[in-house]
Amino acid sequence: MPTEADLNLLFALNALLAEGSVAKAAERLGLSESAMSRALARLRDATGDELLVRAGRAMVLTPHALALRERVGDLLQASRAVLQPGDARVDPRALQQLFTVRANDGFIEAFAHRLVARAASDAPGVRLRFAPKPDKDVRPLREGLLDLDIGVLGESGPEVRVQMLFRDRFVGVVRQGHPLLDEPGISAERYAACDHVVTSRSGRNGGPVDDALAAMGLVRNTAAVVPSFGTALSIAAATDLVALIPSSYFEHLRSQGTLRAFALPVATQQITVSQMWHPRLDRDPAHRWLRGLVLEVCRPLNEQARA
Repeated sequence: MPTEADLNLLFALNALLAEGSVAKAAERLGLSESAMSRALARLRDATGDELLVRAGRAMVLTPHALALRERVGDLLQASRAVLQPGDARVDPRALQQLFTVRANDGFIEAFAHRLVARAASDAPGVRLRFAPKPDKDVRPLREGLLDLDIGVLGESGPEVRVQMLFRDRFVGVVRQGHPLLDEPGISAERYAACDHVVTSRSGRNGGPVDDALAAMGLVRNTAAVVPSFGTALSIAAATDLVALIPSSYFEHLRSQGTLRAFALPVATQQITVSQMWHPRLDRDPAHRWLRGLVLEVCRPLNEQARA
């Protein structure tokens, strides 16, 4: 049976369950792989379960480990809340923590460098890991695999906390010298007559712009569908295809000078970009600092949207 001192193994167990890898769990806690391997051996003795087993070249969690994952995360957060005042504040410079943030490529390319720079200045012991966002599945938040999920609000679940970061809009983007720019003003007819490159993680080639065009009796031709905004822009820069890009994403690329953005000639709704987290992290001082950092970095865009 584990002794009282073995409760320290909960931190190692939480990292192993979240990462599913000895190497990644060691990185998360700032330990060597050999130290984490020793912790895993002790955890196997304590739980009577293998926890992590090999499947080909990878390691996978056992059913018992999967059942423990959310319980262990909740237990650690509850223990932190018990051992600190309800209004406790954290000194960012004293933080030694890895945060995992899930966002799409547009947000990561536009904001990751700002977040990393601010974290390096304010909290040098903090590491930020940006995870891709293949879908809006809320389970990674519930299971403690993510600290923050950033994006457009979807099927997040009733318990998930949501805070708006900024409002965004889509703009059209073409290469410098594109025929669409030859005449002043871009009508819906001229826009629809162009060939287009569409960004979609799921491979869909339609969206709100197509709905707005259809209401006017217009249809645009989708010549290419790609999974990322960066790829869409590279195609637009090399061809006469028109890309559809969030304004916030395009802004940080303006210095390149090879592309031009223009307001869409059809009305589409603004996009509300939010940060989402599990309520277990509501009062965690380190997590509150992280949420404040993200909000601060995104605040200029939020103020522009209100102007």
